[in-house]
Amino acid sequence: MADYLSNTPNQQEVMLKELGFNTLEELYSNLPQDLILQRPLNLELGQSEFKVLDTLKELASKNKVYKTILRGAGVEHHYIPSVVKQLSNREEFVSAYTPYQSELSQGILQSIFEYQSSMCEITGMDVCNASVYDGATAAAEAIQMVIEKNKRKILVPKNIHPQVVHVMKTYTQWLNIEIVDVECKEGVVDIDDLKSKLSDQSAALFIQHPNYFGCLEDVQDLAQIAHSFGAKLVQYTNPMTLGYLKSPRANGVDIAIGEAQPLGIPMSYGGPFLGFMSASADLVRRLPGRIAGQTVDENGKRAFALTLQAREQHIRREKASSSICSNQALMALTASMYLASVGPSGLKEVAEYSMRKAHYFANELVKLGFKLKYNSPFFHEFVTVGPVENSVIERSLDEINVLSGLGLSSHETLWCCTETTKKEDIDRVISRLKEVLS
Repeated sequence: MADYLSNTPNQQEVMLKELGFNTLEELYSNLPQDLILQRPLNLELGQSEFKVLDTLKELASKNKVYKTILRGAGVEHHYIPSVVKQLSNREEFVSAYTPYQSELSQGILQSIFEYQSSMCEITGMDVCNASVYDGATAAAEAIQMVIEKNKRKILVPKNIHPQVVHVMKTYTQWLNIEIVDVECKEGVVDIDDLKSKLSDQSAALFIQHPNYFGCLEDVQDLAQIAHSFGAKLVQYTNPMTLGYLKSPRANGVDIAIGEAQPLGIPMSYGGPFLGFMSASADLVRRLPGRIAGQTVDENGKRAFALTLQAREQHIRREKASSSICSNQALMALTASMYLASVGPSGLKEVAEYSMRKAHYFANELVKLGFKLKYNSPFFHEFVTVGPVENSVIERSLDEINVLSGLGLSSHETLWCCTETTKKEDIDRVISRLKEVLS
């Protein structure tokens, strides 16, 4: 065996030979030399498990866990029922991965099927895929669902989450797809500007509802306008709000996408999260990723199978319009566990409490001299223009263990309330802000 290995070229040598290079340096010769490290990496020797754990604990102690969080902007602090935490962390779920031999993976297929069914129920759409990496990925992948040969324009209002828009532009920069900005008025889509930019070359109008500023759009009106030009309507939505607001399908939406982090998934300093994609039946073959279906086996018993993977690269090879061949299985399972544990009435209560507390907080801020930037109706997020700079507010609230809203500019703040925001915490924040303003 030793002789065989010594005479076998390593993988690096084989790769370089196939590419026509002799050395690794030749492979990177087109890179600026000042970007290439000209010395060995300065890495310490390996450490014991005890030492590594001690170091990690020391680093973790530098994190600050806030008692009250008034920041949303795409990641929200919600209560996660204990049953969701307990079940989703069972080893058979944590270790489950992509079902390559799908029919043998009945457990993971059923979890995907239950997740898809739950998301279809709250969005009102006909089909849902097995999930994608996050909400921004879902938005970018949805573009490929609506593009036609002579329809290459995507209309995107300026009140969609900026990070989502960045990902959309990254996906489309080499695809001969034009993203057209649409102006906003009072925080919502400017209808006049929208109509002036829609044409028969428009593939879709993307909206966020509630949008990045927390305002509620007139989705039914936007759907009629988009459809009158032969364009699809894609709605990026917070699924938590669907316990209270009309479903996307009821408003005439063609594709409902979004970030499902509010459904039982911890904030976790930014991930992992869960992008959901659901659509009407006529668009099912354009969904990326996979769809699990329910059937019966040869004995007539309930069984599950992968029924559709129309856009994936291992199915369509070079003609594939998506390279996503995996899914957020554990996050999707967690979301379906959350929805099952709270039920329809519980989801409605979470949404209603979040909305009521946000409106109470907004009213109290107005009494202090803050101004609501927009007059449009809002859900559980809103933007204020404050009498002092955000940095002053943030430092002051940090002292009482409160994470302030997100600063959009020197005096503009995007606030968020959820069901975890207590009235006494809001009153405590108002009291501290009174001191700041005095």
